[in-house]
Amino acid sequence: MSIIYDDNWSLTRKQELSIIESDARINIWYGGVRAGKTIASIIRWLDYLARNPEGKKAMIGKTHRTLRRNVLSPIKELVGRDNYYENKGEGVVKIAGQEIDIYGANDDRSVEKIAGATLAGTYCDEVSLWSEDMFKMTTGRNSVPGAKLFLTTNPANPEHWLKKNYIDMKDEMDIKAFHFELEDNKSLERSYIEDLKKEYHGVWYQRYIKGLWVLAEGLVYDMYDRDVHIVDKLPEMKEYWVGIDYGTSNATAFILVGLGQDNNIYVIDEYKHSGGDLQSSKTDSDYTDDLIDWLNKNKVQPQWILIDPSAKSFRTQVWNSRNRHRAFNSVRKGNNKVLDGIRTVSSLFSSNKLYVYRPNCNEVIKELGLYSWDKSAQELGQDRPAKKHDHLMDALRYAIMGIDNSILNKLLIERR
Repeated sequence: MSIIYDDNWSLTRKQELSIIESDARINIWYGGVRAGKTIASIIRWLDYLARNPEGKKAMIGKTHRTLRRNVLSPIKELVGRDNYYENKGEGVVKIAGQEIDIYGANDDRSVEKIAGATLAGTYCDEVSLWSEDMFKMTTGRNSVPGAKLFLTTNPANPEHWLKKNYIDMKDEMDIKAFHFELEDNKSLERSYIEDLKKEYHGVWYQRYIKGLWVLAEGLVYDMYDRDVHIVDKLPEMKEYWVGIDYGTSNATAFILVGLGQDNNIYVIDEYKHSGGDLQSSKTDSDYTDDLIDWLNKNKVQPQWILIDPSAKSFRTQVWNSRNRHRAFNSVRKGNNKVLDGIRTVSSLFSSNKLYVYRPNCNEVIKELGLYSWDKSAQELGQDRPAKKHDHLMDALRYAIMGIDNSILNKLLIERR
């Protein structure tokens, strides 16, 4: 198999050594974003395919989409289009004539197929986002003599099963682990590295820049600075988004964010009502009336109204009321990938691209100072915010994650 190299694929000594030394049954590349771990693991995988043509092989990502983005697209560039073919309908790729099944770790059908497979080698992407059961199944199905697994991941909680049961146990098992941090990628321009460092703060800096397995503890938005990120004046706005967290026994919260003419994002206004207050409980229709009044007060036409995806009845009520307010034509489910949302909000605060308008946002300011990581979840190796002081924080995530990627990519350095 021939690989097309150019200057973008020049390897560091650390990458070369990881390729040469990854001869264990399980080989793990872990570390920060853009640190060079993925390209090293891909080259080793291609080498393995070329040297071990016999037996069924597989490639698994958290989802088919992320596997294509993170791994298959670079492979196509490396081997050339003539040596790469993908049948998306069948879940199969051919690399230099060798057929490989592709799976999503979150796909129940994929899990069923893997459970019945006998594999001679597997490439695994974003493994810290998998369930431990899925990974154990994958290792168990690689039962052909000499079969090897090649894994990549970003670090997570130090109590995570991958860290405790595999990386920390590498000296007692047939495992090799290779650590990479951003500074290891010598192909990146110095200015890009410095800009990327500014984007992350606290736990995200330790994980995605230094490549370390560290706890997410204390305040979720510990990079938020009241002296920096609270403002008393707003610029003219270009676009608006609304995020809604819905509760029946819990509170319901609306947040309005806008993109200013200065290309910063502003939290402009808030609404919060406690659903647990029996003296003033509200129906879906009541909340819809409140949303109309709130939008009219702010005189805005949002690009999207992003509603808690679990709030089906309220979302239906708002959609069916679109004859009462034109903004209701732009209703859709909010993105509830909690950690992705928290990372994006954190990056905006760290980059000084997100601000809170003091006169209208007392509850947002209060929650930002109280929103914390769940200590009990940390003991289980999980990153999860405590379910306290979180209603406006959830609404904020929905609003921010509803902003077009083209806009966010202009505000933040594009990551992969």
